[in-house]
Amino acid sequence: MKITNLIENVEINFIEDFANDILIGLSSKVKSIPSKYFYDQKGSQLFQKITSQNEYYLTRKEFEILEKESTNIAMALEEDEIDLIELGAGDGHKSILLINGLINKGKKVNYYPIDISKEALIQLDQNIKPSSQLKIHGVVGEYISALKHLKSISTNRKLVLFLGSNIGNFDRTQNQIFFKKLWKNMNDSDYLLTGFDLKKSPEIMNSAYNDSEGFTADFNINLLTRINKELGGEFKEELFEHYGSYNPILGAMESFLISKITQSVFIKSLNRTFFFEENEPIHLEYSFKFSSTDIQYLAKETGCSVIKDYKDKDNYFTDSLWQIKKETKDEQ
Repeated sequence: MKITNLIENVEINFIEDFANDILIGLSSKVKSIPSKYFYDQKGSQLFQKITSQNEYYLTRKEFEILEKESTNIAMALEEDEIDLIELGAGDGHKSILLINGLINKGKKVNYYPIDISKEALIQLDQNIKPSSQLKIHGVVGEYISALKHLKSISTNRKLVLFLGSNIGNFDRTQNQIFFKKLWKNMNDSDYLLTGFDLKKSPEIMNSAYNDSEGFTADFNINLLTRINKELGGEFKEELFEHYGSYNPILGAMESFLISKITQSVFIKSLNRTFFFEENEPIHLEYSFKFSSTDIQYLAKETGCSVIKDYKDKDNYFTDSLWQIKKETKDEQ
């Protein structure tokens, strides 16, 4: 697999950004740590364990959709050759289902997985192999800069994938901004396939984010371990506990770490001590959920039209196929 690196000094830039985000987050009135820092090597391993738990339906349901609907998704695309651009490809076990669906319908696929981590793309290369109908070209970079790059080197129709429930990590304003940025860097009639976790019983969602084996708790606590390892933090992980709950007003799952006692924590790289009261929360993540009406509204507001929502048999999850409509919205 060919790999284009759009970022120089990735490790240096990452540590600087990590330190700055921790300083801002832990200095705020309501302390927080950005969820993008969940996925170091250990965090990624723990997340894989989470997705294998019975309570965690999201990965299983999206896999069901792609396994069942990949051929139908391919048939909805008129083009014989398409650039398949994936934002955060992971290990590719879902992507390959869609790739096979496209190839089985006789389409030539130019697959461009985008990730901030070169190591992730190297791992992906072991799971998806090129063929006469499949070319693979990885891009190390931020999503938008990578899209701009790909737009400049190919005029093929594009299908951009944003699978999983990653869009749920953005709030209602942020997800519109994100889709508008995608719209601006795509061409008229390009396609977008996004995974949305649907609103359902709070009991089902609360169970998914509080698995009985405790992997979600370990996943969240690992953020503190990462701060200790990479920024010289002195967190005692056993003095914090995981708490996750669905907020029906926001329509989102929220994840926190709660300080069990009054304590102070020094972080060497920041030369700063942070104070925690007993039962004080650190906000880690929103995971917003969507109704069909939410999805239709979001598409319309961001210059897209919904071709079809592909759902699992229980209506827990949907992969929504949109088409970019430039003639209905002036570029901003």
